[in-house]
Amino acid sequence: MKGVARFAAATALASSLALLLAGAALAQGKPSLGAPAAATPANAKPQDRMVVDAQELVYDNDKKTVAAVGNVQILYQGRTIEADRVVYDQASKRVIATGNARITESNGTVITGDRFNLTDDFRDGFIDSLRVVNPDKTRFTAPRAERTDGETFIFEKGIYTACEPCKDNPERPPLWQVRAARIIHKKSEQTIYYEDARLEFAGIPMAYIPYMSGPDSTVKRKTGFLAPRFVNTGPLGYGIGLPYFINLAPNYDLTLTPTYLTRQGLLGQAEWRHRLLNGSYTIRASGIFQQDKSAFLVSPLGAGDKDFRGSIETNGKFYINPSWNFGWNASMSTDRWFYKNYRVRNETISSTTYLQEAISTAYLNGQSSTAWFDMRGYYFQPLNAQDWQKQQPLVLPVIDYDKRVHKPSFMGLGGEFEFNVNVTNLSRDTAAFSELPQQQTMLVNGVTSAGTGYALYDGCAVYQKNTCLVRGLAGNMSRASVQASWRRNIIDPLGQIWTPYASLRADVFSINPDVNGVINSRVVTIADPSNEVFGRAMPSIGLMYRYPFVAKTDWGTHIIEPVAQIVARPNETNSLRVANEDSQSLVFDANNLFEWNGKFSGYDRLEGGTRANVGALYTGRFGKEAYANVLLGQSFQLAGRNSYASGDLLNVGLNSGLDTRSSDYVARAQISPMNGFFLTGATRLNQSNFEMQRIDAAAAYSNGIVSGSVGYARYEPQPDLGISRRREGLSLNGSLTVAQNWRIRAGVLFDLDKYKYDRELWRTAYASGVIGAYPTSGPFQTASTSLGLNYTDECTIFDVSYSQSYADRYSGSTKDTRTVMFKLELRTLGELSYSQNLSGATSSDGVSN
Repeated sequence: MKGVARFAAATALASSLALLLAGAALAQGKPSLGAPAAATPANAKPQDRMVVDAQELVYDNDKKTVAAVGNVQILYQGRTIEADRVVYDQASKRVIATGNARITESNGTVITGDRFNLTDDFRDGFIDSLRVVNPDKTRFTAPRAERTDGETFIFEKGIYTACEPCKDNPERPPLWQVRAARIIHKKSEQTIYYEDARLEFAGIPMAYIPYMSGPDSTVKRKTGFLAPRFVNTGPLGYGIGLPYFINLAPNYDLTLTPTYLTRQGLLGQAEWRHRLLNGSYTIRASGIFQQDKSAFLVSPLGAGDKDFRGSIETNGKFYINPSWNFGWNASMSTDRWFYKNYRVRNETISSTTYLQEAISTAYLNGQSSTAWFDMRGYYFQPLNAQDWQKQQPLVLPVIDYDKRVHKPSFMGLGGEFEFNVNVTNLSRDTAAFSELPQQQTMLVNGVTSAGTGYALYDGCAVYQKNTCLVRGLAGNMSRASVQASWRRNIIDPLGQIWTPYASLRADVFSINPDVNGVINSRVVTIADPSNEVFGRAMPSIGLMYRYPFVAKTDWGTHIIEPVAQIVARPNETNSLRVANEDSQSLVFDANNLFEWNGKFSGYDRLEGGTRANVGALYTGRFGKEAYANVLLGQSFQLAGRNSYASGDLLNVGLNSGLDTRSSDYVARAQISPMNGFFLTGATRLNQSNFEMQRIDAAAAYSNGIVSGSVGYARYEPQPDLGISRRREGLSLNGSLTVAQNWRIRAGVLFDLDKYKYDRELWRTAYASGVIGAYPTSGPFQTASTSLGLNYTDECTIFDVSYSQSYADRYSGSTKDTRTVMFKLELRTLGELSYSQNLSGATSSDGVSN
């Protein structure tokens, strides 16, 4: 006889379910979560206990089933089962859950389905209309699935995606998904296998893959293939690289990337990474035996005469203790064109406006709250044909030490005391020159073995001080500099701020020039070639005065602050004996107007004489968001010799705006009229006629939907420095959100000076008897352009861009380059990227026509 009974006590039902597990906990009616049952063995572990929460408990004596009905929740071994009805069949030892069935695993994975048919420990079984949502938001769905061994899911006609469902229409296909005849997820292997799979975008099949596998979302490191790398250039041909990652241990791995190139053969690349307790290091190596050397120019314009080409690169950083660390970043290649020709990644490459070089360095660094120490060495490898390796300096070592003491106790001075040390030693094989008024003469001329003529490396037609500059001496140069300085802010009862300053600096130089050989011997007509050790000392005292005036109006708060500074020093000595290596760049602007140590950029030169710097600073705030900051000033040489009017071997200081007794005016402005809108500008005005000598201006706006920027720069000629032409450029950049997750961007850079250069070339050619078409180009000559489209959401990044760089007279590039780049990243599946140079060459430098 079939009978249905409702038990009034938890012990009766618990004894029936005791067969289910080695302990169960049930309660009548609405039992409290976690209440222990009488049938639970005394030695059962807490995680082995079962807790059941339901509105009704039903026992079917004929069918030998026990059912929990109504908002059922069962907790067991970290899993939670929820359903409208859960039935335990004692005969088959199966648990069947129906009606809004849901399992929440201990790791947060949520499994839902129409019907669960599980073993009595909930580990294995079949699930109909399965949906699995992992903690990282990846999802599996299938009409039917089986779980075995408690960790392997087999999804029949399964679908996998990392995209979240559409909030407005959850049934709509996600942006991308993988649909397969079978998807097997083996959690013990942390691997997902796909059989007879299709990659769909918006429900439309785009790619068919008979079989593939990949790590699941829990994997951080796993041996296997990575996303392929595609190559297509004229010198290399078509190519594909397939990186293979080898997870040797949790703290070190190896990546091997063989790349087959149809024109050049097999390019091998390997990367070793190793993490230790106190740091990590990386070693990368690349190499190829070229099959078609004719794709490249021969020496000295390229590496077309080399059978083997390759490179090695390493970087690392290690912590000795919380205050000290050491590291390195170094690379070396068989030739300077290898990285560009074969598109090999190199983290030591430093890109400047026109030229490229690989900078290798090793360093030791220490830092505390009041002191800083750095010791390093540098090796420079040029990456274009215009720079000569023999003219590059080997810098070893460079030592910097800085110590600051706030409110020093000695002599009751207060304020701040600073102690600074710099030691530099460098050497080079061949002297470097620059011709005035403009570069026309080259040191090395010849014809390659292929019959191509060349003229390389800057030289001078006449080696005299007024027509030739020395950018670097051959031989060895050393300098040690020590400076101690003190300053203190004193505020008087009127609110005036007085800052007294005092410093003493001493330098020792050791100059050992090499004047042997045809090129190095030419230095003797410009510089003193004698070997010597000499020193200099520079004491200085100064005072800065500031008096801020504050005014409040209905429309804002205003601060007007006049600033005056005077620094007295003796004259600079030995400026023509010093091999100026680290002070070759001098830009006088509002940023260094009140610099206590002078306006030279390094240690080799220093400011002498008595100089006054005066200016006025305005700061205004308007409402909650708008503000303005403006500085206007000028510098005056009051006494002594003007260091900026005394040109060294490079004429640094001349044409700077500081080489007259009254300097040019400098100004700087930063204005933000509203949130997201910024205007910045800086200028230097001729002190006699107010003509602009230097302009830097920019405007930027961003509101989350649209962003844009405009930049403009114009620099007047500096003939004493070998810059005979005005340089002028305009840049425009912007991006716009055109739809949800979609954004377009564009940029253009105009060389506003190029049309003048084109006309000069025409006139020079015409004077030599070469008559060509007169240039008709206008002032808005494009230097580079870019256009891109980007889509980004929680599971996908798609980016496609087009860029064009035009022939550059400074870097030696004679061809335009047009590149299309494509990138598709599917979260958890991998990334695919590809770039195509439409001009058919990797670079005009080192590549044959």
